[in-house]
Amino acid sequence: MAASPEIGTGTGPAGTPTRREQILTVAAQLFARHGFHGVSIADLGAAVGVSGPALYRHFPGKEALLAEMLIGISEHLLDGGQERAAASDDPREVLAALIDFQVDFALREPELIVVQDRDLANLPPEPRRRVRLLQRTYVEIWVDTLRRINPALSPEAARIAAHGAFGLLNSTPHSGTRGSRAEVAALLHRMTWAALTGLTPQDG
Repeated sequence: MAASPEIGTGTGPAGTPTRREQILTVAAQLFARHGFHGVSIADLGAAVGVSGPALYRHFPGKEALLAEMLIGISEHLLDGGQERAAASDDPREVLAALIDFQVDFALREPELIVVQDRDLANLPPEPRRRVRLLQRTYVEIWVDTLRRINPALSPEAARIAAHGAFGLLNSTPHSGTRGSRAEVAALLHRMTWAALTGLTPQDG
């Protein structure tokens, strides 16, 4: 691999990932493929074309890198969920938008899903608590939306349903996806919509 320019701290040109963002992207790919403990700082440096020690200019170590990655994922999902929940007073429109948002994330960032599922336990206690709080808050947006559609649904039943939807959508990194992204996205949306809007009062 040809050596890349030295890691800097500035922002890249418009639309161009910064070096820090490139490191996070490469780290997600390597962590997803080999696991957090299977990747060294030297491995990360080689993958982005710099010496391992140069990475310490951005991250004190692998745990800090993982923390920024997983907190960033969780903040992105929560911000997106809140934005879509605020965009309409119709809960069915909100649910459709939430499903589209999660489908897009699942298809666009499969490595991050793998890392989030497998390596959360490798975070130090404080960032792990932060990630779990962000995740719970995101889930509650779905819970509130489902209960507005179906008021007979209990909070616990809606929470189980939301997690079931995430399980369906977030399985895409393991599914050997074929076909165009648009076709896969449409199928996943229909499946999730059918599952969540098909809940009946007895399900709650």
